[in-house]
Amino acid sequence: MSPKPKTQNPNPLSIIKIGGNIIDNPTELSQFLSNFSKIDGNKILVHGGGKSATKMAQSIGLTPQMIDGRRITDAAMLDVVVMIYAGQINKNIVAQLQATTTNAMGFSGADGNLIQSTKRNHPTIDYGFVGDVQKVNTTLLDTLIANGIVPVFCAITHDKKGQLLNTNADTIASELAIALSQVFEVTLNYCFEKPGVLYDAEDDSSVIENINQELYSKLKAEKAIHSGMIPKLDNCFNSLSKGVQKIKIGHHRMLKDSKSICTSIEL
Repeated sequence: MSPKPKTQNPNPLSIIKIGGNIIDNPTELSQFLSNFSKIDGNKILVHGGGKSATKMAQSIGLTPQMIDGRRITDAAMLDVVVMIYAGQINKNIVAQLQATTTNAMGFSGADGNLIQSTKRNHPTIDYGFVGDVQKVNTTLLDTLIANGIVPVFCAITHDKKGQLLNTNADTIASELAIALSQVFEVTLNYCFEKPGVLYDAEDDSSVIENINQELYSKLKAEKAIHSGMIPKLDNCFNSLSKGVQKIKIGHHRMLKDSKSICTSIEL
């Protein structure tokens, strides 16, 4: 099916996803939210919080499991991630944005049926209560944004059958960007503690300033890119192929300094 023509709303939309290392550092989070609040125009924030969830899980005797950067979520772990993502982190971020006069509102995918998912069905791995996004309620999101609301999404969706599902925050940002690219001119930024995608994970000066699919495949084969960066970049290339205009990965300073070094994603 060909994309719908972008006739409903010609305005730009910035979708920003922040990672756990920013969330876990109060100073970095405050600086990021200050930068985010100064972005002109329409915007959406998506946050993870995996490190906080891992710490909480370990404190109550649970052993977190990850496969290729994705969390295995049994019933007990689901309780933890809902509590941390949709509760503690989401509401703290919303409160801090309100202090910057940004009229933010926190959401899970279940709120307003904004993001509907299905429980992942993998042929060899039981991911537990993990969701794969199926539908984004663009009509309600467009209404919220038109009324000056800045949505703040945590990494929880639902299946519309009463089940909450842990859903990769990078994927949520990507799926929001794809769906809303039918309505807005979308820029997607992934912000984390590094200045971009690195040739050497231990060397912050080794930023890959432009990465396309060919180079990505090569770096994956060489194991230079691995773990959580794989789903992030997979989502980036998927987004670009489905209508998202521009994607960058880097430190949150790139939000206020257009000359800041970061990684631009290209098809």
